[in-house]
Amino acid sequence: MSLNATRKEHFIIRKMKRSSKASVTGVPKSDNPRSGKDYKMHLSNIGKRKAVQQANKDISAQRIQRAWLSHMDKTIFQLLKHTVCAAECCVTHEILKKVSPLEAELLKDPSMKCKVRFRFSGETFPPFIVFKIFLHTEGHGNKYFSGRNLFKPSNERVADACKMMGKKKFYHQVMEDEHLFQKFKITDEIDIVTLKDYMQYSSLLDETPASSGGRNNYWRKLNLKNIPRTMIIYDIVDYAESGIISNRLQKEMKYLLQRPQTEEMHQHQLQIVSEVRCPSSFSAIKPLYRPYQQQNQIKHLGRRSKQAQMKVEKMKKAYKMAKEKTASMGTEPQTDT
Repeated sequence: MSLNATRKEHFIIRKMKRSSKASVTGVPKSDNPRSGKDYKMHLSNIGKRKAVQQANKDISAQRIQRAWLSHMDKTIFQLLKHTVCAAECCVTHEILKKVSPLEAELLKDPSMKCKVRFRFSGETFPPFIVFKIFLHTEGHGNKYFSGRNLFKPSNERVADACKMMGKKKFYHQVMEDEHLFQKFKITDEIDIVTLKDYMQYSSLLDETPASSGGRNNYWRKLNLKNIPRTMIIYDIVDYAESGIISNRLQKEMKYLLQRPQTEEMHQHQLQIVSEVRCPSSFSAIKPLYRPYQQQNQIKHLGRRSKQAQMKVEKMKKAYKMAKEKTASMGTEPQTDT
């Protein structure tokens, strides 16, 4: 009986423990407002918002940058347009005199009805300025003498030219003519059939050097060396190439960028661009903007103050005296004791 009683008591105690555990574990847990999955989703949403905000900032910065660059490109193009008009109307002889003095003197001849044209060229912005000399013949035409056209293959003068030039140079000229024919197909008068062929042949003659039977009258590039420094044209071309604006150009910029309402205003703008400046009125050149990294690298290059100059002179005198003293001590004769 005692064993059965003890077993019953043990069973009752174990049952009570199980019921107590069940009661403890059966209590409903408090709902966590942010479980593990919810917290990860919250972090991912925050990251996406930051990425979207950064992308919007980058897009806004790109728009502002494009607008500013577009404004600067329009400004440079407007100034270059004034330069081309002024060069063609006002200062053609001055520019051509720097490029080729002989051609400039030839243009002075009233019988030579020549016209210099200026254009834009180049594959990138800003464009560079090119020029070409055109001769107006009033429908009469001109005759260009060329040995390549005068000497025919069956002529004895070709053999004489081969002896004078040498076989190597003569064969090189023949191969060059054949290469031009294979490339352009219209390199001689007998190849001309239509008006388009004539225009192509005339353009090829202009671009071909005189040594190869051409006119050597191609579109030539205009550099800063060919433009007088006494004109604002020089400042405009320099500004387009280097991005550095002069004080004089900056003063006239507002008026030059205005759209001319009348022909008088347009002529006045061209006069400002092409007017000659005195040597004393040269303006100091300064950059339009300076990067932030370069601002700390600027050194003061102005004149020294009087106190600094006096201090430098005293240091020079002291250095000279010390140097003379050491030199005199080194040259003193040594006495034997």
